[in-house]
Amino acid sequence: FPSHDMQHGAHNYPFHKEKSDLDIGLLDGTDGPTYLKLLSETIPKLVDDFQPDFAFYLSGVDVLDTDKFGKLKLSLADCKQRDQMVFETLKNNQIPVAVALGGGYSPDIRTIVEAHCNTFRLAADIFG
Repeated sequence: FPSHDMQHGAHNYPFHKEKSDLDIGLLDGTDGPTYLKLLSETIPKLVDDFQPDFAFYLSGVDVLDTDKFGKLKLSLADCKQRDQMVFETLKNNQIPVAVALGGGYSPDIRTIVEAHCNTFRLAADIFG
Protein backbone atom coordinates (compact mmCIF):
# COMPACT_ATOMS: atom_id res chain seq x y z
CA PHE A 1 0.00 0.00 0.00
CA PRO A 2 1.39 3.43 -0.88
CA SER A 3 2.76 5.66 1.82
CA HIS A 4 1.57 9.26 1.78
CA ASP A 5 3.10 11.96 3.93
CA MET A 6 1.00 14.53 2.21
CA GLN A 7 1.78 17.87 3.73
CA HIS A 8 4.64 18.65 6.04
CA GLY A 9 6.98 21.48 6.89
CA ALA A 10 9.85 21.08 4.44
CA HIS A 11 12.39 22.52 6.89
CA ASN A 12 11.14 20.98 10.10
CA TYR A 13 11.73 17.82 12.11
CA PRO A 14 12.51 15.17 11.09
CA PHE A 15 15.21 16.82 9.05
CA HIS A 16 15.83 13.67 7.00
CA LYS A 17 12.47 12.69 5.59
CA GLU A 18 11.72 9.30 4.13
CA LYS A 19 10.39 9.42 0.59
CA SER A 20 6.79 8.45 0.05
CA ASP A 21 4.59 8.30 -3.01
CA LEU A 22 3.41 11.87 -2.44
CA ASP A 23 5.31 14.55 -0.57
CA ILE A 24 4.26 18.18 -0.38
CA GLY A 25 6.93 20.11 1.47
CA LEU A 26 5.48 23.37 2.74
CA LEU A 27 7.56 26.49 3.15
CA ASP A 28 8.09 27.99 6.59
CA GLY A 29 5.24 30.35 7.42
CA THR A 30 2.65 28.61 5.21
CA ASP A 31 -0.70 29.98 6.37
CA GLY A 32 -4.06 28.30 6.83
CA PRO A 33 -5.71 29.34 3.55
CA THR A 34 -2.71 28.12 1.52
CA TYR A 35 -2.53 24.85 3.46
CA LEU A 36 -6.27 24.21 3.20
CA LYS A 37 -6.33 24.97 -0.53
CA LEU A 38 -3.56 22.44 -1.15
CA LEU A 39 -5.34 19.90 1.03
CA SER A 40 -8.67 20.38 -0.76
CA GLU A 41 -6.93 19.79 -4.10
CA THR A 42 -4.93 16.79 -2.92
CA ILE A 43 -7.26 14.64 -0.78
CA PRO A 44 -9.89 13.89 -3.47
CA LYS A 45 -7.17 13.07 -6.00
CA LEU A 46 -5.51 10.67 -3.54
CA VAL A 47 -8.78 8.87 -2.89
CA ASP A 48 -9.53 8.62 -6.62
CA ASP A 49 -6.03 7.48 -7.59
CA PHE A 50 -5.46 4.91 -4.84
CA GLN A 51 -8.94 3.94 -3.64
CA PRO A 52 -7.71 3.00 -0.15
CA ASP A 53 -9.47 0.44 2.00
CA PHE A 54 -8.32 2.13 5.21
CA ALA A 55 -6.65 5.38 6.29
CA PHE A 56 -4.28 6.28 9.11
CA TYR A 57 -4.61 9.97 9.94
CA LEU A 58 -1.94 11.70 12.00
CA SER A 59 -3.73 14.85 13.13
CA GLY A 60 -0.69 16.79 14.26
CA VAL A 61 -1.21 20.15 15.89
CA ASP A 62 2.36 21.36 15.49
CA VAL A 63 0.95 23.18 12.44
CA LEU A 64 -0.54 25.81 14.77
CA ASP A 65 0.84 29.33 14.62
CA THR A 66 1.34 29.20 18.40
CA ASP A 67 3.59 26.12 18.25
CA LYS A 68 7.14 26.69 19.53
CA PHE A 69 8.76 24.26 17.09
CA GLY A 70 6.37 24.09 14.14
CA LYS A 71 7.00 26.43 11.26
CA LEU A 72 3.52 26.58 9.78
CA LYS A 73 0.94 29.22 10.67
CA LEU A 74 -2.48 27.60 10.99
CA SER A 75 -5.05 28.93 13.43
CA LEU A 76 -7.18 26.68 15.64
CA ALA A 77 -10.02 27.21 13.16
CA ASP A 78 -7.76 26.22 10.23
CA CYS A 79 -6.67 23.08 12.08
CA LYS A 80 -10.31 22.21 12.75
CA GLN A 81 -11.21 22.78 9.10
CA ARG A 82 -8.33 20.49 8.08
CA ASP A 83 -9.74 17.70 10.26
CA GLN A 84 -13.22 18.26 8.91
CA MET A 85 -12.01 18.07 5.30
CA VAL A 86 -10.16 14.83 5.95
CA PHE A 87 -12.98 13.18 7.89
CA GLU A 88 -15.73 14.22 5.46
CA THR A 89 -13.74 12.99 2.47
CA LEU A 90 -13.11 9.65 4.15
CA LYS A 91 -16.71 9.25 5.28
CA ASN A 92 -18.12 10.22 1.88
CA ASN A 93 -15.91 7.55 0.32
CA GLN A 94 -16.71 4.98 3.02
CA ILE A 95 -13.08 4.69 4.10
CA PRO A 96 -12.51 3.70 7.74
CA VAL A 97 -9.91 5.73 9.58
CA ALA A 98 -7.65 5.38 12.61
CA VAL A 99 -6.59 8.70 14.13
CA ALA A 100 -3.39 9.38 16.03
CA LEU A 101 -2.58 12.63 17.78
CA GLY A 102 0.71 14.33 17.08
CA GLY A 103 2.68 17.42 17.84
CA GLY A 104 1.62 20.10 20.20
CA TYR A 105 4.20 22.48 21.58
CA SER A 106 2.21 25.65 22.10
CA PRO A 107 3.15 27.49 25.31
CA ASP A 108 -0.45 27.41 26.55
CA ILE A 109 -1.47 23.77 26.99
CA ARG A 110 -5.12 24.77 26.59
CA THR A 111 -4.42 25.51 22.91
CA ILE A 112 -3.03 22.02 22.39
CA VAL A 113 -5.89 20.37 24.27
CA GLU A 114 -8.50 22.38 22.34
CA ALA A 115 -6.95 21.43 18.99
CA HIS A 116 -6.87 17.73 19.89
CA CYS A 117 -10.40 17.85 21.33
CA ASN A 118 -11.63 19.48 18.12
CA THR A 119 -10.33 16.45 16.21
CA PHE A 120 -12.34 14.06 18.37
CA ARG A 121 -15.44 16.27 18.41
CA LEU A 122 -15.44 16.35 14.63
CA ALA A 123 -14.85 12.60 14.37
CA ALA A 124 -17.82 11.99 16.67
CA ASP A 125 -20.03 14.44 14.74
CA ILE A 126 -19.09 13.14 11.31
CA PHE A 127 -18.84 9.41 11.98
CA GLY A 128 -21.21 9.22 14.95
